[in-house]
Amino acid sequence: MSYKPGSTQEMDDNALLMFLCLCFYKMVLAAGQNESEYCYKIKPATMTGIILGDVGLTVLIVVVVYYCASQRMKRREEADKVYMNVRANCQA
Repeated sequence: MSYKPGSTQEMDDNALLMFLCLCFYKMVLAAGQNESEYCYKIKPATMTGIILGDVGLTVLIVVVVYYCASQRMKRREEADKVYMNVRANCQA
Protein backbone atom coordinates (compact mmCIF):
# COMPACT_ATOMS: atom_id res chain seq x y z
CA MET A 1 0.00 0.00 0.00
CA SER A 2 1.21 3.47 -0.76
CA TYR A 3 0.17 6.25 1.55
CA LYS A 4 0.33 9.92 0.88
CA PRO A 5 2.30 11.75 3.59
CA GLY A 6 -0.09 12.96 6.28
CA SER A 7 -3.02 10.87 5.02
CA THR A 8 -5.79 9.85 7.36
CA GLN A 9 -5.01 6.15 6.84
CA GLU A 10 -1.39 6.67 7.86
CA MET A 11 -2.44 8.58 10.99
CA ASP A 12 -4.94 5.85 11.85
CA ASP A 13 -2.26 3.19 11.45
CA ASN A 14 0.17 5.16 13.61
CA ALA A 15 -2.48 5.66 16.30
CA LEU A 16 -3.31 1.96 16.29
CA LEU A 17 0.36 1.03 16.50
CA MET A 18 0.87 3.42 19.43
CA PHE A 19 -2.20 2.01 21.20
CA LEU A 20 -0.99 -1.57 20.78
CA CYS A 21 2.48 -0.63 22.03
CA LEU A 22 1.00 1.01 25.12
CA CYS A 23 -1.17 -2.03 25.79
CA PHE A 24 1.82 -4.33 25.45
CA TYR A 25 3.85 -2.07 27.77
CA LYS A 26 1.08 -2.20 30.42
CA MET A 27 0.93 -6.00 30.13
CA VAL A 28 4.68 -6.28 30.63
CA LEU A 29 4.50 -4.03 33.68
CA ALA A 30 1.60 -6.00 35.11
CA ALA A 31 3.37 -9.33 34.54
CA GLY A 32 6.46 -8.02 36.33
CA GLN A 33 4.58 -7.30 39.54
CA ASN A 34 4.56 -10.01 42.14
CA GLU A 35 1.69 -10.86 44.45
CA SER A 36 -0.45 -7.78 44.77
CA GLU A 37 -2.66 -7.17 47.75
CA TYR A 38 -5.32 -5.73 45.44
CA CYS A 39 -5.60 -8.84 43.33
CA TYR A 40 -8.48 -11.15 44.31
CA LYS A 41 -7.71 -14.85 43.83
CA ILE A 42 -10.45 -17.13 42.55
CA LYS A 43 -10.10 -20.84 43.14
CA PRO A 44 -10.34 -23.12 40.09
CA ALA A 45 -13.38 -24.90 41.51
CA THR A 46 -15.21 -21.59 41.87
CA MET A 47 -14.32 -20.58 38.33
CA THR A 48 -15.48 -23.97 37.03
CA GLY A 49 -18.78 -23.56 38.87
CA ILE A 50 -19.31 -20.11 37.40
CA ILE A 51 -18.57 -21.33 33.87
CA LEU A 52 -20.81 -24.40 34.20
CA GLY A 53 -23.59 -22.27 35.66
CA ASP A 54 -23.29 -19.84 32.78
CA VAL A 55 -23.39 -22.63 30.21
CA GLY A 56 -26.39 -24.21 31.94
CA LEU A 57 -28.28 -20.93 32.07
CA THR A 58 -27.50 -20.25 28.41
CA VAL A 59 -28.80 -23.68 27.39
CA LEU A 60 -31.95 -23.13 29.46
CA ILE A 61 -32.59 -19.78 27.78
CA VAL A 62 -32.10 -21.31 24.31
CA VAL A 63 -34.51 -24.16 25.09
CA VAL A 64 -37.19 -21.79 26.44
CA VAL A 65 -36.89 -19.45 23.44
CA TYR A 66 -37.06 -22.39 21.02
CA TYR A 67 -40.13 -23.81 22.78
CA CYS A 68 -41.93 -20.44 22.78
CA ALA A 69 -41.08 -19.82 19.12
CA SER A 70 -42.26 -23.26 18.05
CA GLN A 71 -45.54 -22.84 19.94
CA ARG A 72 -46.10 -19.47 18.29
CA MET A 73 -45.35 -20.96 14.86
CA LYS A 74 -47.84 -23.79 15.49
CA ARG A 75 -50.56 -21.30 16.43
CA ARG A 76 -49.87 -19.25 13.32
CA GLU A 77 -50.03 -22.33 11.07
CA GLU A 78 -53.28 -23.47 12.70
CA ALA A 79 -54.78 -20.01 12.27
CA ASP A 80 -53.79 -20.05 8.59
CA LYS A 81 -55.45 -23.46 8.15
CA VAL A 82 -58.69 -22.21 9.74
CA TYR A 83 -58.65 -19.10 7.56
CA MET A 84 -58.03 -21.18 4.42
CA ASN A 85 -60.92 -23.52 5.34
CA VAL A 86 -63.26 -20.57 5.90
CA ARG A 87 -62.32 -19.09 2.50
CA ALA A 88 -62.81 -22.47 0.81
CA ASN A 89 -66.24 -22.91 2.41
CA CYS A 90 -67.35 -19.40 1.40
CA GLN A 91 -66.43 -19.99 -2.26
CA ALA A 92 -68.30 -23.31 -2.49
